[in-house]
Amino acid sequence: MARINLLPWRDELRREQQKNFLVVLVIAVSVAVVVMFGVHTYGEDRINYQAKRNSYLKKEIAKLDKQIKEIKKLDATKKRLQARLNIIQRLQASRPEVVHLFDELVKTLPEGVFLTRVSQKGNIIKISGKAQSNARVSSYMWNLDKSNWLDQPKLNVIKTKLVGGSRVSDFTLNVIQKHTEGAGK
Repeated sequence: MARINLLPWRDELRREQQKNFLVVLVIAVSVAVVVMFGVHTYGEDRINYQAKRNSYLKKEIAKLDKQIKEIKKLDATKKRLQARLNIIQRLQASRPEVVHLFDELVKTLPEGVFLTRVSQKGNIIKISGKAQSNARVSSYMWNLDKSNWLDQPKLNVIKTKLVGGSRVSDFTLNVIQKHTEGAGK
């Protein structure tokens, strides 16, 4: 039998396989490098995009913070103006109270009693006066209690003295002024 040498053919096949393997390896490495570069570029792009978004959001947040400060200032101003407006409205509503108060003091005053002093702190009115008798002071207190504008008369002091042959009672009493909403109607 003739001898056939298959070694060069095998060597050639091995070299061809090594060459193909190297080509495939170079292609695979090249593809891997391209893919990794693409992934890296995509990641960098996403990071840059997010950084831009964050920067934009920070600017918008700063604008909104300024607007919130302005709104708080305006709200504080609004509250101050509302408080002033409420005071003005209360003063406007209470303007006729003085007239009603003095009118009521005169209406409730019985004959033989006259007032020497009237002062007010808050809704408490202090009344000082003179009367011909204690009964007239009592009648005055009873009239004050029936009033639509005044309430809870309380006698503080009553002193009786003789002046020119007749008795005179000096008195001091407190009375509460009712809230005028609906009073006197």
